Amino acid sequence: MEDQEELRLKLAEYRSEHKALDDVIERALTSEQPVNLFHIQQLKKKKLWLKDMIRKIESSLIDDIIA
Repeated sequence: MEDQEELRLKLAEYRSEHKALDDVIERALTSEQPVNLFHIQQLKKKKLWLKDMIRKIESSLIDDIIA
């Protein structure tokens, strides 16, 4: 398994990217500009993937602490 410090760095990176995607999606959906729903769907899928990775890393870090 990866070093805990590497996991923490990835976790921070994924959280940051997740937040950025959330902001982009929110701005796109509240904008008066036409929305490309396919693009929004892709962004949401990536956001979901990031959320899954965040949970996986958090779980791994917790397991390492308990063990």
